[in-house]
Amino acid sequence: MAEPFPPFSTPPVPTTPQIAPSPGVPPLMAVLWPPPAVAEFHPPLRPNFGHIGKPIFLRANHFQVKIPNCCLYHYDITITPDKCPRKVNREIIEVLVNTHKEFFGQQKPVFDGRKNLYSKKALPIGRERIEVNISLPGGDSRDRSFTVSMKAVAKVDLELLERVLRGEQMEMPFESIQALDVVLRHLPSMRYTPVGRSFFSQPEGDPYLLGNGREVWFGFHQSIRPSQWKMMLNIDVSATAFYKQQPVLQFLCELLELGSIEEQRRPLSDSQRVKF
Repeated sequence: MAEPFPPFSTPPVPTTPQIAPSPGVPPLMAVLWPPPAVAEFHPPLRPNFGHIGKPIFLRANHFQVKIPNCCLYHYDITITPDKCPRKVNREIIEVLVNTHKEFFGQQKPVFDGRKNLYSKKALPIGRERIEVNISLPGGDSRDRSFTVSMKAVAKVDLELLERVLRGEQMEMPFESIQALDVVLRHLPSMRYTPVGRSFFSQPEGDPYLLGNGREVWFGFHQSIRPSQWKMMLNIDVSATAFYKQQPVLQFLCELLELGSIEEQRRPLSDSQRVKF
């Protein structure tokens, strides 16, 4: 007698051993746990230095900056009345430094023209905000009065920036870069006319005229940036347009293309006023 045909059966499905995820891993990520190991990337080494060809000299527009191993003290500055031009604010701080030796002594702090002042030594004002009254000579023989408020903010350690450049620290200390930028921009801002990150001086001799009362001023652009192993100061040439210094009536004639003011025999029209 023939034996009955064995019943159909579902073959077993191979299973992958499950590894319990670590606490805090979402359920959807448990399937991919643990994450696959990523091989560490090693860039290929430079095989050698070339010796074929003619050596040439290159003129670079960036230069290495050596960072001193010291700390700078950061202070918040508030000048009242506010909304003064940066040039006026710098004059106020210069008078403050020269007239209040009890705070600054012989040191010369740097100022960004708005809110930030840095000094090499801590000022003897503690952690409280202090106020000082300053006067500047005015154009109508009357002095202008201002109130300068100062408060300690932080101690900036420039050594942290060196640690990043040496590869000993990953987080970039941007407050150190800001302090160095203010230091390097302070003196040019006092001697030249700053516009953005550039500095300009009034041209000597015959200026380059652009028409409509404007002329070209030449200057330089300055910016400090961290590279892979050192701080670099980028300096490049720059040029922009300024309104030249001249009487208002002469500027009006040049803008409206008039030979002289006598040629305008009637009041200015609406279109002339808009153009002016």
